[in-house]
Amino acid sequence: MLEILHFITFKDIIDIALVYFLIYEVIYYMAKSRGGQILKGVIVIALIWMLSEALGLKTMSFIFEKLWTLGIVVLVIIFQPEIRRALSRLGERTSIQKNTQATQKVIERIAMACSFLSQRQIGALIVIERSQSLEDIIDGCSYIDAAVSVELLITIFYPMTPLHDGAVVIKEDKILYASCVLPLSKNKDLPKKYGTRHRAAVGITEESDAIAVVVSEETGDISFIKAGVITKMESSDMLKEYLEKELS
Repeated sequence: MLEILHFITFKDIIDIALVYFLIYEVIYYMAKSRGGQILKGVIVIALIWMLSEALGLKTMSFIFEKLWTLGIVVLVIIFQPEIRRALSRLGERTSIQKNTQATQKVIERIAMACSFLSQRQIGALIVIERSQSLEDIIDGCSYIDAAVSVELLITIFYPMTPLHDGAVVIKEDKILYASCVLPLSKNKDLPKKYGTRHRAAVGITEESDAIAVVVSEETGDISFIKAGVITKMESSDMLKEYLEKELS
């Protein structure tokens, strides 16, 4: 055992660490996504192939070998949103942190506006852009380009106003757009209790590294959405904690 260690160089350690990191990232993000079940199926098929090779089952091994190239292409197509999001996460980790003081003010204003809307059961969908641009994902937006404020957020989502039906997109300390149409999630595992706002929030966070906040018009519940996962907020303080974790 000790003799083997003599042959391991620093370059080998870096090589192994990078491979481990990539495998971990792929499994982590796929397991959390709608492709998690597909990933489990792929692992089972891979194990069967390995077993076929070990037992010398030539026909099975031949079939798996020929299907391998096609399978890679199919997996890339199936996991396209997850791959895009994983690459965005890597970019996010190396991005420069924004002005902490300005970010904290934005977080507080979002939480206050959501609390006001929640108490009155006024529906809202707020998307916060991070390292990945949403320009190619969102549609039908009205350009705002105004500083984030509690009053403006409430006004936008107030019933019967021109911009209330759609999503608000925030970037840094600005409300860039309002009344945006977002891609709806195709995740069939989402509970039926979630309506269009929640499905749109899940959809945008599946296709980008953005995070979203939804206020339910039916219940007044506030939800935080990241990477397609919906978490119910028990209070505005809890929402602030989640936003601070992701933005500060």
